[in-house]
Amino acid sequence: MLRLGLGGIIAIGLVSCAPQLPDAGSDISEKRASSSAPVSDVDAFHESIAVFDSHLDTPALFHTEAYDFKRRQTWEEDGTHVDLPRMNEGGLDGGFWVIFTRQGPLDEASYAAARTHGLLRQTAIREFAAKYHEEVELAFSADDAERILANGKKVVFQSMENSYPLGTDVSLMEHYYIGGLRMIAPVHFANNQFADSATDINQIYDGLSPLGEDLVREANRLGLVLDGSHASDATVRDMMALSTTPVILSHTGASAVYDHPRNIDDQLLLELAENGGVIQMNIFGGYLEALQPPPERVAALEDLSETYGRNPSEMDPDTLQAWMVARAELNREFPAPRSTYAKFMEHTYHVLDLIGPDHVGISGDWDGGGGVDGMSDVSMLQKITRDLLAAGYTREDVAKIWGGNMLRLIRAADDARTSDLVSPRILN
Repeated sequence: MLRLGLGGIIAIGLVSCAPQLPDAGSDISEKRASSSAPVSDVDAFHESIAVFDSHLDTPALFHTEAYDFKRRQTWEEDGTHVDLPRMNEGGLDGGFWVIFTRQGPLDEASYAAARTHGLLRQTAIREFAAKYHEEVELAFSADDAERILANGKKVVFQSMENSYPLGTDVSLMEHYYIGGLRMIAPVHFANNQFADSATDINQIYDGLSPLGEDLVREANRLGLVLDGSHASDATVRDMMALSTTPVILSHTGASAVYDHPRNIDDQLLLELAENGGVIQMNIFGGYLEALQPPPERVAALEDLSETYGRNPSEMDPDTLQAWMVARAELNREFPAPRSTYAKFMEHTYHVLDLIGPDHVGISGDWDGGGGVDGMSDVSMLQKITRDLLAAGYTREDVAKIWGGNMLRLIRAADDARTSDLVSPRILN
């Protein structure tokens, strides 16, 4: 595969949570070798390893009329990315299915509404696992995931994107833990009660709030992986400094390739790796490169804002629902510009060159806005494996990138937990 301006592989050995990183002047001139293995052999290898995605937004579709997990759908027809047939085609074995709650006002009534929403979303994931129990299974540990894969089923871990549903009571996290939660991200697009967001220009805590520090400690106690995606750089650094276990960035990119607030710079990437953490490379076009929308879409978006307002977090439920319907229709009539698979791989290779395969994974942000030209859904994931092997990464490296690194962090969080709660797996 043709690569411009990139060096060779950096080998990084992992020692506990503190890998020995290369010096800034390390020689990385070794050329990546082309893979001579036939495509059929590479695809068989892809099928033989654990292929996980750390951020699947598909639970948002579970209670919609049009979505059918067992029927093959297409992004071109309905905008979806994940279903059982496409998971099988792409060799996706599961991963973290997301409890997402949109950010709203920071008041008691809004906290109560968010709490209800979060609990219902977790219930929807558990209902999904029960409904399709012959095809999928809830996982509560890394050992569970390996057993589920051995039984030929898809793995359903649970994560929380935006801790807003916890209100001001981090002890509620224990309820979610019992229900299967194993990863948690403090914040989303706007600052909340726990932390500053990467995309909120009005930073108020310079990282974690005091309540956010309590959240980190409670996550450590329970054995949850901490997710710094969507958090400001200062928040990520606070999380790493306070947490007893490594931090994951479940769907993030490299600001050295595209300087967007949702991406992180090389210095923070090095700190993340030094901490033993992992960045899961995001297949979300808006964070891969600057995409210029056509004038018709810009005008339509302005009309939408004039009609419904500019900040969804400030809309009442009826207005928000109407806005979402109108936004979906706008996207169909005036599609957003799309990035490319090549640009995604540029981000991925940059980060691999910098911190090595012990600290990198993959996440498409599927059903949450992800997908690019050349990789529109999960049916095409073998392309990544083929290109990584062709670029000179070993099969051991690729296995770490697709699932091994994520499982390492799950094990680390579970091993370090101090809670005496009995695992739900034992109770079943």
